[in-house]
Amino acid sequence: MRILLLTRSFNSLTQRLFVALNDDGHTLSVEFDIADSVTEEAVALFAPDVVIAPFMKRAIPESVWRSHLCLVVHPGIVGDRGPSALDWAISDGVTTWGVTVLQAEAELDAGPVWATRCFPMRQATKSSLYRNEVTEAAVVCVREALAKLDAGTAPVRPPADAARSLPLLRQAQRHIDWTRDSTETVLCKLNAADGVPGVLDALFGVPCHLFDGRAATAGDVPSHAAPDTVLARRHGAVLRTTGDGAVWIGHCRRDDQAEAVKLPVALAFPDEVAALPHLPGDDEIRYAQHGAHGEVGVLHFAFYNGAMSTTQCERLLAAYRAALRTPARVLVLAGGPDFFSNGIHLNVIEAAGSPADESWRNINAMDDVCEAILTTTDRLVVAALQGNAGAGGAFLAFTADAVWARDGVLLNPHYKNMGNLYGSEFWTYTLPRRVTQAAPKAVMQNRLPIDARQARSLGLVDVVIEAVFDADRAQFLPVVIERALAWAAAPEFEAQVSAKARRRALDEAAKPLARYRDEELAMMRRNFYGFDSSYHVARSYFVRKTPPSWTPRHLARHRDRPPAGPNA
Repeated sequence: MRILLLTRSFNSLTQRLFVALNDDGHTLSVEFDIADSVTEEAVALFAPDVVIAPFMKRAIPESVWRSHLCLVVHPGIVGDRGPSALDWAISDGVTTWGVTVLQAEAELDAGPVWATRCFPMRQATKSSLYRNEVTEAAVVCVREALAKLDAGTAPVRPPADAARSLPLLRQAQRHIDWTRDSTETVLCKLNAADGVPGVLDALFGVPCHLFDGRAATAGDVPSHAAPDTVLARRHGAVLRTTGDGAVWIGHCRRDDQAEAVKLPVALAFPDEVAALPHLPGDDEIRYAQHGAHGEVGVLHFAFYNGAMSTTQCERLLAAYRAALRTPARVLVLAGGPDFFSNGIHLNVIEAAGSPADESWRNINAMDDVCEAILTTTDRLVVAALQGNAGAGGAFLAFTADAVWARDGVLLNPHYKNMGNLYGSEFWTYTLPRRVTQAAPKAVMQNRLPIDARQARSLGLVDVVIEAVFDADRAQFLPVVIERALAWAAAPEFEAQVSAKARRRALDEAAKPLARYRDEELAMMRRNFYGFDSSYHVARSYFVRKTPPSWTPRHLARHRDRPPAGPNA
């Protein structure tokens, strides 16, 4: 079929559908929901068999849904209506939720149902649920809906008494009473607002929106601490007491500053946080050993939204070097449950006194981590992608000896969408060694996402660990550890490590890693300090969530026009 994806942005759900439906053989194009006239023009140009709306903030124009079948992906169960479906589900503590694909009509979210799927709710942020359970259910539902359309099966209109219409969940209903609300209640409110819009509150007497809440351990909170007290700091986060305990707040956006962006609390309030006592420990990076003698080590680094600031890279490098002092024969880089990595921290860069200087520091810190992995020759290293990876985070994974990915994970192994960045992380060294069936430059020029299976066909991923719908995502790492233990115990292990060391020595003799790094950074210096400000403009738009003014041409294929001929 010819399918037009009409969406507010090319977000994780839209990307996942784009990749899945393209794999199914459909002809796809994308249009951002900018204005009714733009949508009407896109439909006229592309002439789709069906319009699919995976992420919308307003109604599809009547002129479009009356003339074309339009399927809306709603993150709610049958009968649920309203703009805050997942927010309400988390706030209400439901145990089961779902996704429904319904036909667009005059009344929002009230059309006939083409497909629906339910899933058990986790105690997690809205962003995590949306990126995982909602997205996977949406892919299943859309495929089912298209199969019914192809077979001529009619949709089903749910009974009127099934309707559950809830309004926009407003800040007054998200309000936290720090003196009375339990830790569980506080986390529920923070989780329901994660990503957008955050919880409107205050820190140090300054109004701000809060994000990234984590429960504190019993040892973090003294027994005499009064509720609603900011007690301590730890790696960018602050500890704030609740009615019965405390939570760590990792990020906030100040409301007293024009053009403020979401930042780690310690950067948003540097003086206030610096005056707090520092509690030892690390909620983002941890190392675990597995096997009778620690044959497999797993390095977890769960950074918020997968972004890695200069200081986070430095901490990760220190943790990696510490892991090298353990007996692990196979070292697994696990990233986080939602993201492996998305590369340099654009928000922290944007807020720096000199974004160019901070970009330079950040990319060098990323390169330091990558170089440490590439020069590890006494053991084998696996990058285990539990979640998505993009830009420099994808190339961080490619520095490992093997890349194992969860089925359904998305990769964006390119930098072009961020102001035509050249990229670093030793991609000019690692990519040609992995992509043997395609030109590395072609991979870098492709500005579209790929899934784990496509990445495997290109050589970017070595193993895809399959999972069926409703499978517990937590099963991925145990499978990875089991395979890593088998690898560490394999008779050929020592020979593989020796062969790796020989290859690295030969490669270093042919062209030192330092030269790859210097050449890449020379190009990145132009991006950061040169006359072309594309990177800085794109970064600013990205971190401030500036609504798009047009759909990029690599997505809006219906706007491609053949060059005019000599007689045109």
